Amino acid sequence: MSENLKQILELAAQYDVQPPALQVGAVPLGADLAALIDHTLLKADATTAQIEVLCKEARQFGFASVCVNPIAVPSCASALATTRVKVCTVIGFPLGAVPTRFKVAEARECMDEGAQELDMVIPVGWLKSARYAYVLDDIQGVVDAAHSKKAIVKVIIETALLTRREKIIACLLSRQAGAEFVKTSTGFGPAGATVADVALMSAVVGGPVGLGVKAAGGIRTLEDANAMLKAGATRLGASAGVTIMQQALKASAPCQ
Repeated sequence: MSENLKQILELAAQYDVQPPALQVGAVPLGADLAALIDHTLLKADATTAQIEVLCKEARQFGFASVCVNPIAVPSCASALATTRVKVCTVIGFPLGAVPTRFKVAEARECMDEGAQELDMVIPVGWLKSARYAYVLDDIQGVVDAAHSKKAIVKVIIETALLTRREKIIACLLSRQAGAEFVKTSTGFGPAGATVADVALMSAVVGGPVGLGVKAAGGIRTLEDANAMLKAGATRLGASAGVTIMQQALKASAPCQ
């Protein structure tokens, strides 16, 4: 085992007993919230017409990105070329159970077609099998490919399938590999984001000089969004972005 992995496991054991102090997140008001939302459409039956609407909504509200399957990257890149909205896609989705070289090839192809942010799924079963060196190399491979094109990586650890210790290790491996974010869920697992998981992830690798934390899965209302942000999330993945923004703008409007 490498010295880096030994240090990660020692730190994980320490955090499992007593995580560092939680940095409570800020809750933006009104239109500022949009810049923290990845407007998401990852359903298998998403049509080209629905993708067009997704991009239109992203332009209208000023979302951080649209998050789509790789097949939709070229059309989104074209539709959003003159805006600040990024094109985010998913790598090794939704199971993460493909060899690293496939993920790297997928990442490179997606970036060539216009993707600027990559949400990759770790090989969850390999993490649970304590094959930490493989998982680290898996994340590192995608991160290196992304950084060569100035793209960023969000590492989906699928929290609903992990123990507390495994969540901590996954976060520390993501930081070691140089990823920009850790992300709770694919949205296709047995459960989505929870306040407790976001708080743990933020405590372990978040903070001003740490990784961002993306909460995704089951965020459908402004109340859900605010709860995740208070727990330390710095990005939200949601298919209900328009509903959330409508609620946020209504809540922040001056009383008549």
